[in-house]
Amino acid sequence: MPDVVKYLFYFIHFLVSLVLIGLVVMQTSKHEGLGVVGGSSGPSLRGRAGMDEKLSEWTRYVAFTFMVLSAILYILSERFNWA
Repeated sequence: MPDVVKYLFYFIHFLVSLVLIGLVVMQTSKHEGLGVVGGSSGPSLRGRAGMDEKLSEWTRYVAFTFMVLSAILYILSERFNWA
């Protein structure tokens, strides 16, 4: 298999990993930090419920893509002895 295909797979895998990191960082936490410990864990009034649902959905898609690409890269590296 040509080296171009190998590096293309690595580059796509790298881009998907960056997108996955970005999606995870953009999501708000469910516990809002240490406010839960102090007892002030009321509902968030920021109006981001729809946005968080969309981010969560896209995170699932990108995580699945990352997992499939990782498996493909593993199989190809074993088959073609990629270093």
